[in-house]
Amino acid sequence: MVLRRPNLRSLSPATLSSSILSSLPSAQTFSNLSPDSASSTLLSSLSASFDFLCPLSSRPARSSPPAPWLDNSLRAHRTGLRAAERKWRKTRLPADLASFHSLLSTLSSSVSAAKATFYHSKFQASASNPRKLFATFSSLLNPPPPPPPSSLSADDFVNHFEKKVDDIRSSFAKSNDTAGPAHTALPCALTSFSPLSPDEISRLVTAGRPTTCPLDPIPSSLLQTISGDLLPYLTSLINSSLTAGYVPSVFKRARVAPLLKKPTLDPSHVNNYRPVSLLSFLSKTLERAVLGQLSCYLSQNDLLDPNQSGFKTGHSTETALLCVTEALRTAKANSLSSALILLDLSAAFDTVNHQILLSTLSELGISGAAHAWIASYLTGRSYQVAWRESVSAPRALTTGVPQGSVLGPLLFSLYTKSLGSVISSHGLSYHCYADDTQLIFSFPPSDNQAANRISACLADISVWMTDHHLKLNLGKTELLFLPGKDCPFHDLTITVDNSLVSSSQSAKNLGVILDNTLSFSTNIKAVTRSCRFMLYNIRRVRPCLTQEATQVLIQALVISRLDYCNSLLAGLPACAIKPLQLIQNAAARLVFNLPKFSHVTPLLRSLHWLPVEARIRYKTMVLAYGAVRGTAPPYLQALIRPYTQTRALRSSTSGLLAPLPLRKHGSRSVQSKLFAALAPQWWNKLPHDARTAESITTFRRHLKPHLFKEYLG
Repeated sequence: MVLRRPNLRSLSPATLSSSILSSLPSAQTFSNLSPDSASSTLLSSLSASFDFLCPLSSRPARSSPPAPWLDNSLRAHRTGLRAAERKWRKTRLPADLASFHSLLSTLSSSVSAAKATFYHSKFQASASNPRKLFATFSSLLNPPPPPPPSSLSADDFVNHFEKKVDDIRSSFAKSNDTAGPAHTALPCALTSFSPLSPDEISRLVTAGRPTTCPLDPIPSSLLQTISGDLLPYLTSLINSSLTAGYVPSVFKRARVAPLLKKPTLDPSHVNNYRPVSLLSFLSKTLERAVLGQLSCYLSQNDLLDPNQSGFKTGHSTETALLCVTEALRTAKANSLSSALILLDLSAAFDTVNHQILLSTLSELGISGAAHAWIASYLTGRSYQVAWRESVSAPRALTTGVPQGSVLGPLLFSLYTKSLGSVISSHGLSYHCYADDTQLIFSFPPSDNQAANRISACLADISVWMTDHHLKLNLGKTELLFLPGKDCPFHDLTITVDNSLVSSSQSAKNLGVILDNTLSFSTNIKAVTRSCRFMLYNIRRVRPCLTQEATQVLIQALVISRLDYCNSLLAGLPACAIKPLQLIQNAAARLVFNLPKFSHVTPLLRSLHWLPVEARIRYKTMVLAYGAVRGTAPPYLQALIRPYTQTRALRSSTSGLLAPLPLRKHGSRSVQSKLFAALAPQWWNKLPHDARTAESITTFRRHLKPHLFKEYLG
């Protein structure tokens, strides 16, 4: 049986809002309730009103996939076909067989045409809604997934997930849960979270992504619609939690859905699943209220690790990778060898020790009601696993920061902040993105002790991890060795805790495959292969698509893949990025449904698509603008500097950047690929209006036409 709410589409938000308000106490009475009572009262009213106006009903599950394009005439035609088949099987006459084949051919053509018309109208109706467009595209391409195996139960999954974390925790020795010596008290402090105004609460609710999980009493999009009517209650609930330093217990529950790691894995084994934690929309809204104030405090007092790029404004996987590749290229230009070590942690978010985390927050000046709120947020949490139509019994969470939460990534980055000093003490540099840590060590090719120094650093990292209840997975830790000029050896092996970590030719880092020559050839091949497959799938359904829908799909599924971290490709020769340009050419032809060898330049002009080389330059200039204006990460701002002259000239106000002096010999070709070299070179060629733009929107408005004219005329 399938449960559904048949009148959900016709439900009036005003009617629902009126029903909820009639069941709630007055706003004044509600404001005097404790956070637990207030949250229970509000959620009960939401749930009861929604169930009354939009009750659940059940219906038998479909035995076959739906075919909404079949109309009455096609069904009658199909009935006639089956009658003709029965007649032929009874008579076995050639004339009856010919009649059956004729009807079969006609029906097949009619069904194909009806299906194309149906999806054409659906794509046309959802052309302005990318989410609906992608859902329709997926439903057309992919058959419905098979039902989950009945041999597994919710209890099987909850036992497996719990055992995995317990096995990791059991490897840690009993500690005093305070990991490390106490630090000097900071002059700054965050003692409480300030109450928010109704307008601020309204922005938090309406700006959040309307994700809905089984713990939500009503769909999140519907709650956003009626949030204006409920604003006094939402404001009172969130502010009472902030001022009391207490998180309502109903907001500390999670629903976990097992997800198969790869479609090719055996779905009957629990080891092939990973947990996906789902939290209620209102609980994440409360977290966003805290996140804003906590992030502001940490930023204003420089308490965040500058080498951590995860979940920070202006930071991204691309800026993190650009920082890493810039360090590796700089070392190569200086004829140094480099080692890049990509650390892997096992269930990192799940094993965080609460006492150590709370001690770390105290050292950062967080105390009083603010500290109490985070302590309340971490403790008393529980989760249930949902599988098929069953739900496991609640299980307590005594360690870890909630995955899928708003605050979890920031708390984890604060938890691991002291790891940086351990790495730096060995002379290695590092960069982090959430729980992905990248170590960089550059050394003269003649240094025979490099492997020992890296091993010593990893040994201390392993000790730090154990002290902080984190498990370093050496089996999945990767090593990339980039030999310098005249290096006597081309492989590197390090030993840590009796485990060997050997260098490889390439390694995947934050979605990009890095190779030991920084040519990105392996990554370009992987991107090309992925995009070809996506174009093949879009081509299969192209008869059902409008030109506008095709363009939206290709831009989202193909062009975005070409653009991902494409600033790393700056400075590569045209022959290296030619495969990517061929993909873009094929994509442009597919939008217009033209043959393979059609001239592509007019198509790119019509679509207003910059060629791949220009897109790389465009992304580099956008990052350079952020560095010039101070909105980019500090590690990118440090790579460029404004051009200054000894005497005042008119050009001193034109926003030029100082070029990087290039060597006359040696590694000039490597040095010319640096962001520090290319950014000033390309920036100084921009029009004056672009260089002096006051906002990123204005800058983009000047930049794209400039590149469009240069590359496409």
